[in-house]
Amino acid sequence: MKKPKRATAAKAKKGRKTSGSRAKAAPKRSAAPARRRASAVDDGAKETVKKTDKATIRGLRTRLKGALRRVAELEAAADTDFLLDIPNRRGFERELNRAIAYMKRYRASGALIVLDVDRLKPINDSFGHAAGDEVLKAIASTLTRQIRASDVVGRLGGDEFALLLWNLSETDAKAKAVIFEQAVDELSFVFRGQHVTAGASAGVALLGSQSDAVRALEQADAAMYVRKAHRRHEPRIRLVGS
Repeated sequence: MKKPKRATAAKAKKGRKTSGSRAKAAPKRSAAPARRRASAVDDGAKETVKKTDKATIRGLRTRLKGALRRVAELEAAADTDFLLDIPNRRGFERELNRAIAYMKRYRASGALIVLDVDRLKPINDSFGHAAGDEVLKAIASTLTRQIRASDVVGRLGGDEFALLLWNLSETDAKAKAVIFEQAVDELSFVFRGQHVTAGASAGVALLGSQSDAVRALEQADAAMYVRKAHRRHEPRIRLVGS
């Protein structure tokens, strides 16, 4: 009678082991879907982060482009005369230095002309600065029409203009200076019912591979004052009743 008991006990023990194994194996079957779900969540989070990073980069690039565009606008404004919309002294000197650097490298030539308005102060004193501004605008427009696209006209300040002209001999440069003077002399204005003319005196400095911007401006300025002295016989301001 004892042997059957041992067999029954062995079977019971084997049954406990099998059920225990099954119980332990159950969590293993459910772990894989959990890992897949966790992996899917991680992938989704990573994709969201990537999209956010891309959007941030696009936003930063847009802001950078806007900032660079604004810097360019400010630099252009700093180099431009706000009244006449031509280069101011800073802008013109920059162009002059670039031109001389080019001439030194490629052995090109040109001319610098400094032109001073002869009778702007009497116009300002007689009719106000608004009248003087109108004269300056007309002169700037006249000079711009007289030059080529490669040339540059700028305002050095007050009633003084400068012109950078390419590929001119000394004779041609002096002839061009006379043309500028005549074009300004021929301008006529009406202020408070009176016809008014201005005038201009121009000085020339040649440019080449040995030129220096500061020295060239000094030479042209000195030549302009010599020319102005020769024109002093003209009336300082001519007022003719309309």
